[in-house]
Amino acid sequence: MARSLVIKATAGADGAERCNQAFTVAAAGVASGLPVSLWLTGESAWYALPGRAKEFELPHATPLDDLLDVVLKGGRVTVCTQCAARRDIGQDDVIEGIRIAGAPTFVEEATADGAQALVY
Repeated sequence: MARSLVIKATAGADGAERCNQAFTVAAAGVASGLPVSLWLTGESAWYALPGRAKEFELPHATPLDDLLDVVLKGGRVTVCTQCAARRDIGQDDVIEGIRIAGAPTFVEEATADGAQALVY
């Protein structure tokens, strides 16, 4: 069984370097052929909305919307149920291909055989 990579982004513009690191590692995992699941929690939940990742700026970093596109094409992106609810984000609001799911799903993915979970 191939190893999988489960990444939880816990920051948005409030922790730009942490946020960018999570997206960068997720995209690198996809590029290297790993099954990747990127979880958007806390302030990173906003990047599930169309156009929001384009607003993110961090000098010397790959644009967040480019990284998100890589992960959407080759992996899975999930917004935390509670984080979405606190921000009034519903399934109809998010970019096509992004799902909303809760802690049980995260735990299942993060504890699967061969999974490596990272939290940023």
